[in-house]
Amino acid sequence: MNTNNIKSIYTVLIFIILAAFDNVVIGLFPPLFSSISKSMNVHISSLGIVSAVNILMTSFSSILWGYLTGKFSRKFLVIIGTVIWSISIFLTSLCTNYLQLLILQVFTGVGLGCISSIGFSVLTDYIPNKYRGMLLSLWGMSQGFGGIAGALMASLMAPFTSWRKPFEVVSITGFLLIVLYFFIEEPAVGQSEPELKTLIEKGYTYNYNIEFKHLYSIVSKRSNILLFLQAFFMNISIGTLIWLPTLYISKIQQQGYSLKVSIIAAGYLFAIFQLGGLTSPLFGHMGDILQGRTYKGRAVLTSLFIFAMIPFYLAVFMLPMNNLKLPQNSDPLLILISLLKEIVVNPWIFTTFILSFLASALQSANTPNWLALITDVNLPEQRGTAFSIANLANGLGRTIGNAGVGIILSHIHAGEPTNYIITLSLMQIFLVPSAVTYLIMTKDNIKDINDVKNTLVKRTRKLSQ
Repeated sequence: MNTNNIKSIYTVLIFIILAAFDNVVIGLFPPLFSSISKSMNVHISSLGIVSAVNILMTSFSSILWGYLTGKFSRKFLVIIGTVIWSISIFLTSLCTNYLQLLILQVFTGVGLGCISSIGFSVLTDYIPNKYRGMLLSLWGMSQGFGGIAGALMASLMAPFTSWRKPFEVVSITGFLLIVLYFFIEEPAVGQSEPELKTLIEKGYTYNYNIEFKHLYSIVSKRSNILLFLQAFFMNISIGTLIWLPTLYISKIQQQGYSLKVSIIAAGYLFAIFQLGGLTSPLFGHMGDILQGRTYKGRAVLTSLFIFAMIPFYLAVFMLPMNNLKLPQNSDPLLILISLLKEIVVNPWIFTTFILSFLASALQSANTPNWLALITDVNLPEQRGTAFSIANLANGLGRTIGNAGVGIILSHIHAGEPTNYIITLSLMQIFLVPSAVTYLIMTKDNIKDINDVKNTLVKRTRKLSQ
């Protein structure tokens, strides 16, 4: 393996790891909602607003970062962004009131916005076209497991120290990552496109850059509009899933366990019940195969999987955790061992595990195929910006989902966990328009993908003259 291949693999791995961190921060909050609300003397629903603000600012700032990727060194930009979010998260661990927490999460979001837009831009220039869905699934999967890692970290550390400690750890990790960025290597723009392969091999440079006037063509493209809408509706529902640890805490407390034991057990369950996300590369590969046969293949496949996941998540919300047997002390290892045993011997927990695995597996089909489509329908120099705008739709959806849970909770007067079950179930209705939007975009995908390929062929001929 030559030096260039090693550098390419290293760069891809670093950006896959980095992709987890915006979701680590998001995942930290739900298990800590109860602790932070008591510490700052605010209602728990107010913390859903803080989480929503972080998501929204991450999404808005990613548009700026995405536009800058077409103008400046992506390595330099990601270092600057990481410095911003690392400092903001560290200061979050020191804040003493709700207003400080809210303001610091705004700045955290500004820094985190660099992760998705720059990472997407770099990876789509590295990943070969025919493996796009499968390999992008690893990038998307790392984001999902980042959320799980954040929830686990909060659940395991906070009961024994303070809700502040997980934020300190994430901040320090961010600063350590900065050192690793100095060794990454930026790919040439468009180097993964088969239409540009001959051009780049001959030593020519694909020197098309994004311009401000291109923004209109990006936001007015039919495939993009529908992908933005799909992401918006999908993330209203998916954004509410960060409340699952809170739901699990309530269900476990209903069985007579202390808050400390419940927080630890809920963190484990949140991670275990999302293991279906590991199937994402399989669904990405299926999308690659179908897309090789017809340019509407990804959209149709993903739509079917989204429809299928709805009943599974509803069942997960509603099933109780009856007859749950956990140690009354707060030993994390003993709690984990007990939970693993319960999955085998307790039919309620076993059924919830199976349903959760299927729900999260079907959900995991969306990310790689959506990422591949937003890549396929946009020109190389416009992908970072197109993804950033789409990521804003993601963020708006997640913000509405998070805020929506808080608002609905404040108006439902049923006790716990019934209030969480009703709220989360109601928010899944947005998966229906999300799935339908995929079916509507199939003809547009065919046209827009062909337009991109034809444009690249024409540019190759022009640059080779």
